[in-house]
Amino acid sequence: MNFQEDPDHRPKEACGIFGIHNQPEAARLTYFGLYALQHRGQESAGIAVARDAHIDFHKGMGLVPEVFDDARLEFLDGQCSAIGHVRYSTTGDSILINAQPFVVNHGGKSYGVAHNGNLVNAHKLKKELEEEGSIFQTTMDSEIFLHLFVKNLKHGFEDALINAVCRLEGAYSFVLLTSRGEVVGIKDPNGFRPLCLGQLHNGRYVLASETCALDLVEAKFVREIDPGEIVIINDSGIKSIHPHKQINRTCCIFEYIYFARPDSTIFGKNVYQMRKAHGRRLAKEAPVDADLVMPFPDSGNYAAIGYSQESGIPFDLAMIRNHYVGRTFIQPTQGMRDFSVRMKLNPVKELLAGKEIIIIEDSIIRGTTAKTRIEALRKLGVKKVHMRISCPPHRFPCHYGIDFSTRGELIAASKTVEELREFLGLDTLHYLTLEGLLESTGVDDPENNFCKACFDGCYPVQFDDKISKTCLEIS
Repeated sequence: MNFQEDPDHRPKEACGIFGIHNQPEAARLTYFGLYALQHRGQESAGIAVARDAHIDFHKGMGLVPEVFDDARLEFLDGQCSAIGHVRYSTTGDSILINAQPFVVNHGGKSYGVAHNGNLVNAHKLKKELEEEGSIFQTTMDSEIFLHLFVKNLKHGFEDALINAVCRLEGAYSFVLLTSRGEVVGIKDPNGFRPLCLGQLHNGRYVLASETCALDLVEAKFVREIDPGEIVIINDSGIKSIHPHKQINRTCCIFEYIYFARPDSTIFGKNVYQMRKAHGRRLAKEAPVDADLVMPFPDSGNYAAIGYSQESGIPFDLAMIRNHYVGRTFIQPTQGMRDFSVRMKLNPVKELLAGKEIIIIEDSIIRGTTAKTRIEALRKLGVKKVHMRISCPPHRFPCHYGIDFSTRGELIAASKTVEELREFLGLDTLHYLTLEGLLESTGVDDPENNFCKACFDGCYPVQFDDKISKTCLEIS
């Protein structure tokens, strides 16, 4: 997906991943797991299964139900192990060859990998591997891991995993599938992206980006995969390896703010309750008299509930979302450039005319969509428009798997809050402070447990020269 096709201009996360070991109808359960993770990527979907000592797979561009039908699932299904992937590209083009899982054959065996995150030393590693003779089939950083892994297989399976991940820098949660049916879960030593372990009623293990996928396949949540942990699941059971000497837990705080589904538990906290807590803190930091509190659905819903409950101002869904607007509807002409925004959300005129309103949003990235919607509210006769954002201003690019990789894409990087208020046409604008955001998580020592680089520019993992140079040019 690109921004011309996305009327909301919302930030996109890298991917969702799912894995299941030696289970009847493994492909079908993986399909449902990916369905629950669809919010993490809408560009492509894929499933790989291990049976009869080899890996079969199918992947395609589009949403999960567009890529898979009963015939495809029937071909893949059976008593087997499987991994699955839904993708939004942050590295590599949005083309079929870059869809995952990515499968290779080496030494008479097959391996498949699905990746959520972004490797910040990818350019260095790829150059090194190509100089040593590696031939790359894709433009994804995910492929680098498999090259490193198979290169080290001469040292044994576990050592190959350890040697490979110890060369990687950045954000990575992997699920790996072998032709023998082993399923491996891997998380980087900072734990940027979520990955959890579940167990089905028959004792078989499941790996998933979020607990909402476990819920759908009726798997019991066991635990989060630890930062820096490798979990190997095979017929003998489950084995945990911790190869990294240093663990610097910096989970991506934007998972709580926007990416994760509200019914998921991420990094030990329920997302729905977390977003309500952000809204309650907003109400304390920036109270204002108004007739109603409303979100721009669906992103601001839960923080808006928290703001309403704390302030005592009634909550109303005064913008109605059209859930049938897909990713590829006919694009409007230049003369109708706001049409795509109006297709997605439509205001309830009777609730808004003559009212003072508080709009709750989870973030403002580029600002163009919010500006259009606020102009529409003014035309309806809204008396005053106040906006409250349930996170601090995004002023710095992300290099760990979110698609705002340059400062030029971030409106708050070039405007003060007052300038942004004027640009958007608001009466008042307030962002949740970084202190308020961290305190409202309820996590012990939040300053040292979360990555907040997009807010404060403090990057927990340094990125390579090519990325650094791009940032310096933009700055």
